[in-house]
Amino acid sequence: MSTTTLQNKSVTVRDLGLIDYQTAWDEQERVFADTVAVKIANRQLPPDEQQPTPNHLLFCEHPHVYTLGKSGHESHLLANDAFLKQIGATYHRINRGGDITYHGPGQLVGYPILDLDNFFTDIHRYMRLLEEAIILTVSEYGINAGRIPGLTGVWLDDERGQRKICAMGVKASRWVTMHGFALNVNTDLSYFNHIVPCGIADKAVTSMQQELGHPVPVAEVAQHVQRHLVNLFDMTI
Repeated sequence: MSTTTLQNKSVTVRDLGLIDYQTAWDEQERVFADTVAVKIANRQLPPDEQQPTPNHLLFCEHPHVYTLGKSGHESHLLANDAFLKQIGATYHRINRGGDITYHGPGQLVGYPILDLDNFFTDIHRYMRLLEEAIILTVSEYGINAGRIPGLTGVWLDDERGQRKICAMGVKASRWVTMHGFALNVNTDLSYFNHIVPCGIADKAVTSMQQELGHPVPVAEVAQHVQRHLVNLFDMTI
Protein backbone atom coordinates (compact mmCIF):
# COMPACT_ATOMS: atom_id res chain seq x y z
CA MET A 1 0.00 0.00 0.00
CA SER A 2 1.55 3.27 -1.14
CA THR A 3 1.62 6.71 0.45
CA THR A 4 1.02 9.62 -1.90
CA THR A 5 3.90 12.00 -2.50
CA LEU A 6 1.87 14.39 -4.63
CA GLN A 7 1.06 17.87 -3.39
CA ASN A 8 -1.53 19.88 -5.27
CA LYS A 9 -1.82 23.48 -4.08
CA SER A 10 -4.26 24.46 -6.82
CA VAL A 11 -7.68 25.47 -5.52
CA THR A 12 -10.93 25.79 -7.46
CA VAL A 13 -12.96 28.77 -6.23
CA ARG A 14 -16.72 28.93 -6.75
CA ASP A 15 -19.25 31.54 -5.72
CA LEU A 16 -22.55 29.76 -5.06
CA GLY A 17 -24.44 33.01 -4.45
CA LEU A 18 -27.47 32.98 -2.14
CA ILE A 19 -28.08 29.28 -1.66
CA ASP A 20 -30.26 27.15 0.61
CA TYR A 21 -28.24 25.76 3.51
CA GLN A 22 -29.14 22.12 2.84
CA THR A 23 -28.29 22.47 -0.85
CA ALA A 24 -24.88 23.91 0.00
CA TRP A 25 -24.31 21.19 2.61
CA ASP A 26 -25.14 18.50 0.05
CA GLU A 27 -22.66 20.07 -2.37
CA GLN A 28 -19.98 20.15 0.32
CA GLU A 29 -20.61 16.49 1.11
CA ARG A 30 -20.36 15.58 -2.58
CA VAL A 31 -17.05 17.41 -3.09
CA PHE A 32 -15.70 16.09 0.23
CA ALA A 33 -16.60 12.48 -0.70
CA ASP A 34 -15.01 12.83 -4.15
CA THR A 35 -11.78 14.11 -2.58
CA VAL A 36 -11.64 11.32 0.00
CA ALA A 37 -12.31 8.75 -2.74
CA VAL A 38 -9.23 9.95 -4.63
CA LYS A 39 -7.13 9.63 -1.46
CA ILE A 40 -8.34 6.10 -0.79
CA ALA A 41 -7.75 5.04 -4.39
CA ASN A 42 -4.21 6.48 -4.29
CA ARG A 43 -3.31 4.23 -1.38
CA GLN A 44 -3.67 1.20 -3.64
CA LEU A 45 -1.51 2.64 -6.43
CA PRO A 46 2.22 3.08 -6.96
CA PRO A 47 3.34 6.73 -6.74
CA ASP A 48 3.61 7.20 -10.51
CA GLU A 49 -0.06 6.22 -10.97
CA GLN A 50 -1.55 8.31 -8.16
CA GLN A 51 -3.82 11.26 -8.89
CA PRO A 52 -3.54 14.64 -7.14
CA THR A 53 -6.40 15.36 -4.77
CA PRO A 54 -8.48 18.44 -5.60
CA ASN A 55 -9.02 21.47 -3.35
CA HIS A 56 -12.09 23.68 -3.38
CA LEU A 57 -13.12 26.99 -1.85
CA LEU A 58 -16.85 27.69 -1.92
CA PHE A 59 -18.22 31.15 -1.12
CA CYS A 60 -21.92 31.78 -0.54
CA GLU A 61 -24.64 33.46 1.46
CA HIS A 62 -27.56 31.60 3.04
CA PRO A 63 -31.18 32.47 3.74
CA HIS A 64 -31.87 32.79 7.48
CA VAL A 65 -30.78 29.56 9.17
CA TYR A 66 -29.53 28.35 12.55
CA THR A 67 -27.05 25.45 12.66
CA LEU A 68 -26.02 23.41 15.69
CA GLY A 69 -22.67 21.59 15.74
CA LYS A 70 -22.22 18.11 17.15
CA SER A 71 -20.84 19.41 20.46
CA GLY A 72 -23.58 22.02 20.85
CA HIS A 73 -26.61 22.19 23.12
CA GLU A 74 -30.18 22.36 21.83
CA SER A 75 -31.00 24.73 24.69
CA HIS A 76 -28.87 27.40 23.02
CA LEU A 77 -31.63 27.81 20.42
CA LEU A 78 -34.01 30.20 22.16
CA ALA A 79 -36.87 29.94 19.64
CA ASN A 80 -39.48 27.27 18.93
CA ASP A 81 -40.56 26.00 15.52
CA ALA A 82 -43.46 28.42 15.27
CA PHE A 83 -41.25 31.43 15.94
CA LEU A 84 -38.62 30.22 13.46
CA LYS A 85 -41.34 30.03 10.82
CA GLN A 86 -42.50 33.53 11.77
CA ILE A 87 -39.03 35.02 11.20
CA GLY A 88 -38.39 32.96 8.06
CA ALA A 89 -35.59 30.85 9.52
CA THR A 90 -34.77 27.14 9.41
CA TYR A 91 -32.75 24.96 11.79
CA HIS A 92 -30.23 22.17 11.14
CA ARG A 93 -28.13 19.89 13.32
CA ILE A 94 -24.84 19.32 11.49
CA ASN A 95 -21.57 17.41 11.74
CA ARG A 96 -19.08 20.25 12.23
CA GLY A 97 -17.46 21.13 15.53
CA GLY A 98 -18.76 23.97 17.64
CA ASP A 99 -22.10 25.04 19.03
CA ILE A 100 -24.97 27.00 17.52
CA THR A 101 -24.61 29.83 15.04
CA TYR A 102 -26.66 31.85 12.59
CA HIS A 103 -26.27 32.33 8.84
CA GLY A 104 -28.19 34.81 6.75
CA PRO A 105 -28.11 37.31 3.90
CA GLY A 106 -25.28 39.81 4.12
CA GLN A 107 -22.97 37.28 5.76
CA LEU A 108 -20.02 35.89 3.80
CA VAL A 109 -19.78 32.13 4.30
CA GLY A 110 -16.67 30.28 3.16
CA TYR A 111 -16.36 26.52 2.86
CA PRO A 112 -12.77 25.42 2.18
CA ILE A 113 -12.75 21.75 1.18
CA LEU A 114 -9.02 21.18 1.23
CA ASP A 115 -6.85 18.11 1.43
CA LEU A 116 -4.45 19.28 4.10
CA ASP A 117 -1.94 16.69 2.89
CA ASN A 118 -1.46 19.20 0.07
CA PHE A 119 -0.51 21.94 2.54
CA PHE A 120 0.22 20.81 6.13
CA THR A 121 -1.38 18.28 8.46
CA ASP A 122 -2.14 20.48 11.44
CA ILE A 123 -5.76 21.38 12.31
CA HIS A 124 -4.72 23.98 14.89
CA ARG A 125 -2.58 25.76 12.29
CA TYR A 126 -5.42 25.46 9.76
CA MET A 127 -7.87 27.19 12.11
CA ARG A 128 -5.41 29.94 12.98
CA LEU A 129 -4.75 30.66 9.30
CA LEU A 130 -8.47 30.89 8.58
CA GLU A 131 -8.72 33.39 11.42
CA GLU A 132 -5.70 35.29 10.10
CA ALA A 133 -7.27 35.65 6.65
CA ILE A 134 -10.33 37.27 8.24
CA ILE A 135 -8.25 39.48 10.54
CA LEU A 136 -6.25 40.75 7.56
CA THR A 137 -9.41 41.27 5.52
CA VAL A 138 -11.28 43.41 8.05
CA SER A 139 -8.11 45.38 8.80
CA GLU A 140 -8.23 46.61 5.21
CA TYR A 141 -11.47 48.37 6.18
CA GLY A 142 -9.95 49.87 9.33
CA ILE A 143 -11.40 47.27 11.70
CA ASN A 144 -8.92 46.11 14.36
CA ALA A 145 -9.82 42.47 15.07
CA GLY A 146 -7.94 39.57 16.58
CA ARG A 147 -8.28 36.48 18.75
CA ILE A 148 -9.40 35.84 22.31
CA PRO A 149 -7.41 33.05 24.03
CA GLY A 150 -9.45 29.88 24.35
CA LEU A 151 -12.14 31.00 21.90
CA THR A 152 -12.36 30.19 18.19
CA GLY A 153 -13.17 32.82 15.60
CA VAL A 154 -12.33 36.47 15.06
CA TRP A 155 -13.15 39.06 17.71
CA LEU A 156 -13.07 42.75 18.48
CA ASP A 157 -11.94 43.64 21.99
CA ASP A 158 -11.90 47.31 23.01
CA GLU A 159 -13.65 49.79 25.28
CA ARG A 160 -16.97 48.68 23.76
CA GLY A 161 -16.40 45.13 24.96
CA GLN A 162 -15.67 41.79 23.34
CA ARG A 163 -17.72 40.95 20.25
CA LYS A 164 -17.42 38.31 17.55
CA ILE A 165 -17.33 39.32 13.90
CA CYS A 166 -16.57 35.90 12.40
CA ALA A 167 -17.60 32.43 13.59
CA MET A 168 -15.77 29.25 12.61
CA GLY A 169 -16.55 25.56 12.75
CA VAL A 170 -14.87 22.82 10.77
CA LYS A 171 -14.90 19.10 10.25
CA ALA A 172 -11.89 17.12 9.02
CA SER A 173 -11.59 13.48 8.09
CA ARG A 174 -8.54 11.86 6.47
CA TRP A 175 -7.13 15.43 6.57
CA VAL A 176 -9.87 16.68 4.22
CA THR A 177 -11.74 19.70 5.60
CA MET A 178 -15.30 20.92 5.25
CA HIS A 179 -17.55 23.61 6.75
CA GLY A 180 -15.59 26.78 7.52
CA PHE A 181 -16.22 30.41 8.47
CA ALA A 182 -19.04 32.96 8.55
CA LEU A 183 -18.02 36.62 8.44
CA ASN A 184 -20.69 39.15 9.38
CA VAL A 185 -20.50 41.78 6.65
CA ASN A 186 -23.97 43.36 6.42
CA THR A 187 -25.70 40.77 8.60
CA ASP A 188 -29.03 41.49 10.35
CA LEU A 189 -27.68 41.04 13.87
CA SER A 190 -31.15 40.84 15.43
CA TYR A 191 -31.27 37.18 14.42
CA PHE A 192 -28.53 36.44 16.95
CA ASN A 193 -30.98 37.44 19.70
CA HIS A 194 -32.70 34.08 19.30
CA ILE A 195 -29.64 31.95 20.15
CA VAL A 196 -26.72 31.81 22.55
CA PRO A 197 -24.14 32.39 19.80
CA CYS A 198 -21.54 29.61 19.78
CA GLY A 199 -22.75 28.78 23.31
CA ILE A 200 -21.13 31.95 24.71
CA ALA A 201 -23.68 33.92 26.72
CA ASP A 202 -21.54 36.86 27.85
CA LYS A 203 -20.16 38.00 24.48
CA ALA A 204 -21.80 40.13 21.78
CA VAL A 205 -21.73 39.80 18.00
CA THR A 206 -21.01 42.51 15.47
CA SER A 207 -20.63 43.04 11.74
CA MET A 208 -18.50 45.10 9.41
CA GLN A 209 -21.53 47.30 8.72
CA GLN A 210 -22.13 47.78 12.45
CA GLU A 211 -18.52 48.80 13.03
CA LEU A 212 -18.18 51.04 9.98
CA GLY A 213 -21.64 52.61 9.94
CA HIS A 214 -22.27 51.66 6.31
CA PRO A 215 -22.73 48.48 4.25
CA VAL A 216 -19.84 46.83 2.43
CA PRO A 217 -20.16 44.81 -0.82
CA VAL A 218 -20.01 41.13 0.16
CA ALA A 219 -18.40 40.15 -3.15
CA GLU A 220 -15.64 42.69 -2.57
CA VAL A 221 -14.96 41.26 0.89
CA ALA A 222 -14.85 37.74 -0.59
CA GLN A 223 -12.10 38.85 -2.98
CA HIS A 224 -10.00 40.12 -0.07
CA VAL A 225 -10.54 36.89 1.91
CA GLN A 226 -9.58 34.81 -1.13
CA ARG A 227 -6.39 36.81 -1.68
CA HIS A 228 -5.30 36.38 1.94
CA LEU A 229 -6.08 32.65 1.94
CA VAL A 230 -4.00 32.24 -1.23
CA ASN A 231 -1.05 34.00 0.40
CA LEU A 232 -1.31 32.27 3.78
CA PHE A 233 -1.71 28.75 2.38
CA ASP A 234 0.58 29.28 -0.63
CA MET A 235 -2.32 28.31 -2.89
CA THR A 236 -2.73 28.80 -6.61
CA ILE A 237 -6.17 29.54 -8.07
